[in-house]
Amino acid sequence: KLAKKQVRTLGKFFSFSFLWGFFQWFFTGGDGCGFVNFPTLGLKAFENRFYFDFSATYVGVGMICPYLINISLLVGAILSWGIMWPLIGDRKGDWYSAEYPSTSLHSLQGYRVFISIAMILGDGLYNFFKVLGHTIFGLYHQIRDKNSRSVLPVGGRTSSPTDSLSYDDQRRTQLFLKDQIPLWVAIVGYITIAIISAATLPHIFSPLKWYYIVVIYIFAPTLAFCNAYGCGLTDWSLASTYGKLAIFVIGAWAGASHGGVLAGLAACGVMMNIVSTASDLTQDFKTGYMTLASPRSMFVSQIIGTAMGCIISPCVFWLFYKAFHDLGVPGSQYSAPYALVYRNMAILGVEGFSSLPKHCLTLCYVFFIGAIVINGIRDIVGKKWARFIPLPMAMAIPFYLGAYFTIDMCIGSLILFIWEKIDKAKADAFGPAVASGLICGDGIWTLPSSILALAGVNPPICMKFLSRKTNARVDAFLT
Repeated sequence: KLAKKQVRTLGKFFSFSFLWGFFQWFFTGGDGCGFVNFPTLGLKAFENRFYFDFSATYVGVGMICPYLINISLLVGAILSWGIMWPLIGDRKGDWYSAEYPSTSLHSLQGYRVFISIAMILGDGLYNFFKVLGHTIFGLYHQIRDKNSRSVLPVGGRTSSPTDSLSYDDQRRTQLFLKDQIPLWVAIVGYITIAIISAATLPHIFSPLKWYYIVVIYIFAPTLAFCNAYGCGLTDWSLASTYGKLAIFVIGAWAGASHGGVLAGLAACGVMMNIVSTASDLTQDFKTGYMTLASPRSMFVSQIIGTAMGCIISPCVFWLFYKAFHDLGVPGSQYSAPYALVYRNMAILGVEGFSSLPKHCLTLCYVFFIGAIVINGIRDIVGKKWARFIPLPMAMAIPFYLGAYFTIDMCIGSLILFIWEKIDKAKADAFGPAVASGLICGDGIWTLPSSILALAGVNPPICMKFLSRKTNARVDAFLT
């Protein structure tokens, strides 16, 4: 009965979210139009990206995300767009040239991007060494326990690793190991993929030489093992951190004169695909182990899914690319913010710190160290008090993206919080269904809106919000 009610609830909010997206579409007949540009907190706050954009997706995400994540996002938004960027903006002409627009990396945008990168790198570096420490510690204990079992007899016989396992776990282990994938298949497959990558990728990205790819494939298995093992211990995949490492290493190796930026970004994609696939596949194998599924069937399913992705993903990208002319443009509906971050990481790795505006490097050092210190404090004080300390990684996201999605997510958290106070049992049972419905409905609406854009069907109304003085000038111009 509960499952049926949850499905009905999901369907209701899915329909509401879809229809809400459809309703909003009618008012987006131009740039800067629609509810997504509603200055709910005033025009001045809107200029600093503090507003509620009526996004059902972000409200749903806020209901799913832990309170700490949403509060961390809000703290980061207030610190950056509420305090830092207005203060740095007042230094225009002193800290950076007034000739540059605010979107230039040599002006205010440089502070936004590189300070957020510094926080992300500081957080990533801390967690990298933290997970690496857990990995080494876990391996050490496994080796020590294995040696102790092989040396010390118990009850006249050598203890077996399966002695302490329950019957169910022994059965799972037996079935899982019975259908193993041969080692030679893994080795031959990896070498084959490496050869194909080294032969084809340089034709797609000319600065990415074949020997860069060979070096990546030589070191990737070690990094992939560390990531998979660490992810199993901590449930934290650091694939993006290894990707950033590839950006800096390959980008610096190639150099600015030989397309180091593009080479670094392409190398990042190669490294992240290898490393993230290792941890994802390991988690899938764990699921297969728990459900008594065959490892070979799991692996074949992954191959089929990957092959489908090779066809579906480019088609989806083409659909978005053709339907939305401002795809990837900062401030647009689909701004692809991480594209800007990774590109500027590559620029930083190739050109060095000379590309940064005045005092930006000092601020980067401060926030880089601050991210490490905050993470260290969180680990020292323990879980009881760590839940009151913001996460640096979450704080860094609004630094360049803005506060609008943060406000949406906090509203989602507030809805869930009030719901839990009124009826916690219902909130726990139906909260995820409501959030999923909001996210899915808004997401599915993207498909028909893309088709309408491709067909040349434009929204009939443009709803804009102007100040009183601007509105008076517009009225005077029209009359």
